[in-house]
Amino acid sequence: MAALRCLSGTHTNVMVEKGAISHRFSPYHCSAQFARMKVTLDEIQAPIAGEMVEFERKFRQSMKSNVLLLDKIMGYIVKRKGKQIRPMFVFFSAKICGADPLPEATFRGAALIELLHTATLVHDDVVDESNYRRGFFSINALWKNKIAVLVGDYLLSKGLLLSLENDDYALLKIVSNAVRELSEGELLQIEKARRLDITEDVYFDIIRQKTASLIASCCAVGASSAGADTAIIEQARLFGEKVGIAFQIKDDLFDYGTAEIGKPVGIDIKEKKMTLPLIYALQQADWLTKRRIIYNVKNNDGRKDRIQAVIDFVKQSGGLDYAIQAMQRYRDEALQLLYTFPVSPARTSLEQLINYTIEREK
Repeated sequence: MAALRCLSGTHTNVMVEKGAISHRFSPYHCSAQFARMKVTLDEIQAPIAGEMVEFERKFRQSMKSNVLLLDKIMGYIVKRKGKQIRPMFVFFSAKICGADPLPEATFRGAALIELLHTATLVHDDVVDESNYRRGFFSINALWKNKIAVLVGDYLLSKGLLLSLENDDYALLKIVSNAVRELSEGELLQIEKARRLDITEDVYFDIIRQKTASLIASCCAVGASSAGADTAIIEQARLFGEKVGIAFQIKDDLFDYGTAEIGKPVGIDIKEKKMTLPLIYALQQADWLTKRRIIYNVKNNDGRKDRIQAVIDFVKQSGGLDYAIQAMQRYRDEALQLLYTFPVSPARTSLEQLINYTIEREK
């Protein structure tokens, strides 16, 4: 049994035995202060602010091309970067594993993840026929599908070469597995969406592969680049997986709210995506109600009245409360894993980052 001091100064007993952590532990008393504090992303990022500036410079350099059109598109992609949550998970994971200063392998690992992830987003926009990404025009909207597909291929090759040229085989294996899982998760969701027969177990398989695998790879890459052993790398990966699942459940909850989040309320229902609130609500319904709701999902045709009927049904059936409890459970399990690492500014920021991901309003 290891007694670990939580960030509020109290003590927490965590059972660590062969990599397993006792479920007697509840991190609420350690994380409650962060739940009350509206910490900004800049404040969370403070311990690695210098590294993030350096990463951006290195990442811009890795995107350079001698082809004028390609260089123009790369510049457009870099300018509309998001919150850079993924590099933050890489850097913080390396630091909690003892890397200080961060080695070059950590920067390359973060760049590899960004390159491969960006490639999948560019291809996704083509597949989904989407004209926008994060409020900006997508690559396919500005330069058409053929160029967008080639740009995605270019980004993929840049990531692969970055690892191969520096013998980062362990990092490449971690990220390649994540991309494979992401693709499998997308295809599984498409397959199930045709019949709308997604169970809760299948839902968690899908989001573990589609969303959580990428954050898990960020944490595993950070630990691996810091020279951590196999057990610690797996612990970091599992931590990231649980954070990713909580993150996706939060995203699914947005479909039933009114906050301005960059996607219209009810868009998942419109696209016939079965998420946790709806799956739970259907499990509680009688046969006739279930048949009516599934009909509305399958044949909504973008009709607001049918989409609203599904939203109302889920709210009245306790689907939102059930999903919130599941999200908090995965958050707690992630914190249990995090608290097995030594106290440090990086661990503090990771705890804040977890709460930021599930308390965000967009």
